[in-house]
Amino acid sequence: MKTKDRIIKCLEEKDFVSGKEIAGLLHISRQAINKHLKTLIESGEVTKYGRTRGAVYRLTGKPERVGLPARIQPLQRFRKRYVILGLEEHTAFKEAELLLNLKKSLRDNVFRIINYAFSEILNNAIEHSQSEECTAEVSLNPYDCQFSIRDYGIGIFYSLFRKFGLSDEISAVRELIKGKRTTMPERHTGEGVFFTSKSGDSVIFRSHKVALTFDNLKKDVFVSDKKSIKGTQVCFTISKHSRRELDDIFADYASEEFERRFDKTRVSVRLFQRECISRSEARRVLSGLDKFKEIILDFKDVRTMGQGFADEIFRVFKRMNPEIVIRTENMSGSLQMMINHVVDNEI
Repeated sequence: MKTKDRIIKCLEEKDFVSGKEIAGLLHISRQAINKHLKTLIESGEVTKYGRTRGAVYRLTGKPERVGLPARIQPLQRFRKRYVILGLEEHTAFKEAELLLNLKKSLRDNVFRIINYAFSEILNNAIEHSQSEECTAEVSLNPYDCQFSIRDYGIGIFYSLFRKFGLSDEISAVRELIKGKRTTMPERHTGEGVFFTSKSGDSVIFRSHKVALTFDNLKKDVFVSDKKSIKGTQVCFTISKHSRRELDDIFADYASEEFERRFDKTRVSVRLFQRECISRSEARRVLSGLDKFKEIILDFKDVRTMGQGFADEIFRVFKRMNPEIVIRTENMSGSLQMMINHVVDNEI
């Protein structure tokens, strides 16, 4: 088991644990533990309370069985459990803003991002979760601003899986990353979750046994197995000194070329298949993408591409949707050769 996973397991078993205690339990030096803890804090998976050697750590969003140790001076934190019926997301954010003095504590661009992302995720819980209650937490630590929103309802991936008749919740994850996927198209466009996933340094969507992580510092996205939880938990982290601008994020996927409409998306192909062989696999990737004007297909870590897969995307789909621009990223030479083959043989 990796050191990071051992630390998480340790924190799952206890409410608040010091770095010294973790080091003793795992028989690892304090310096090594601190390095891993900093990474977990920056990813939003762990929250730090207190300073220097007196600090303690807890899994973000984990229900507390006991309060903070008396010796700890807690970092700024807002946490409240809400009844969802009648809840308004802007009211909840205002409570956190006033308690933590967020406008003064954060750069203007970071405050706007936190306001937007918190409101979008809480609205998603209010309107989609089928949960009676939810918990919202906002905290400031020495490195960043974090929020966690947890409901106890149907689960974000299960909701999509059921709505669209998919094979499993992993298939729902693949659909979610495309954007414009919503279980309530008459009231929502599906843009909120998509843009939120792009706006933090780290954004984790967790439901049942599945965790979908967007690491925007590394420009990567990955899926992992976790201990099963009821409902949905979203953990959002952004550096207090981030230069990221919300308008730039919107512009990346809703450019002037498309009249500022959300008509551009990026899809990580490896989440569907690392060995991309058949036409049916290509159709899974393409499902729903005809709603966009520009599609960026990221082939990072894709090892193989078959003629049928390439032909379905770069010839058949392109012929049926000539107005859609298809771009590729992280293409190996062998993958590009297969695409060239089907395009060059277009009659």
